[in-house]
Amino acid sequence: MTDADITTATADWQAWQESWDRQQEWYLPDREERFRIMLDMVEALVGTAPRVLDLACGTGSITARLLARFPDATSTGVDLDPALLAIAEGTFAGDDRVRLVTADLKDPDWPAKLPYDAYDAVLTATALHWLHREPLADLYGRVAGLVRAGGVFMNADHMIDETTPRINAAERAQRHTRMDQAKRDGILDWAEWWQLAAKDPVLAEPTARRYEIYGEHADGDMPSAQWHARVLREKGFGEARPVWCSPSDTLLLAVK
Repeated sequence: MTDADITTATADWQAWQESWDRQQEWYLPDREERFRIMLDMVEALVGTAPRVLDLACGTGSITARLLARFPDATSTGVDLDPALLAIAEGTFAGDDRVRLVTADLKDPDWPAKLPYDAYDAVLTATALHWLHREPLADLYGRVAGLVRAGGVFMNADHMIDETTPRINAAERAQRHTRMDQAKRDGILDWAEWWQLAAKDPVLAEPTARRYEIYGEHADGDMPSAQWHARVLREKGFGEARPVWCSPSDTLLLAVK
């Protein structure tokens, strides 16, 4: 099925998931590698039947890969985006391993909405860069309170080292050259994907609510991996460091 076909298959949640994956891979060509390493470290540190919190879960990309690899895992997905949560709800309908929660991560009381007080692993990817440093540090403190002793937190996201401006500029130029070619080949970008969602009979209303909440797009800070590791240790994690990186992104792992 092509992206254009989705508008005639409003209940085909798998098609929406695949379209979301293609759009995200335009920005992150090594996205699946990040997920693989993330789940490798889940298995290494907390086993193959973890209770997971999928933080800022979106369509449930992490949850889908978690359950495919670890059928005995359970996942709580939390997000505020009505449209992406609608896709997640459609995807995981009837799967009692998955709970979905609507909550604003900037609200200090959001953990009270969760079904559990503690998790083996809290996982997030390409989601927290819309927060600035202070609210992100506050969020890390709340996450530390949800991870059990010996449990893990992982964040895969843009983490920019401002001490390497020439490397950063070269990486950015190379990445945009690749993205420009993919765009000429017909890939949907972020804005075009949301335009498609807005035309869908099922997703139009939650997409409109999404824009009321977020606007077009919100970018916060993208501090370095060193900043993330330091703040996570300050907030209660015993160890924190990168376990994978690409030229633009880092997967940072913290252990309680």
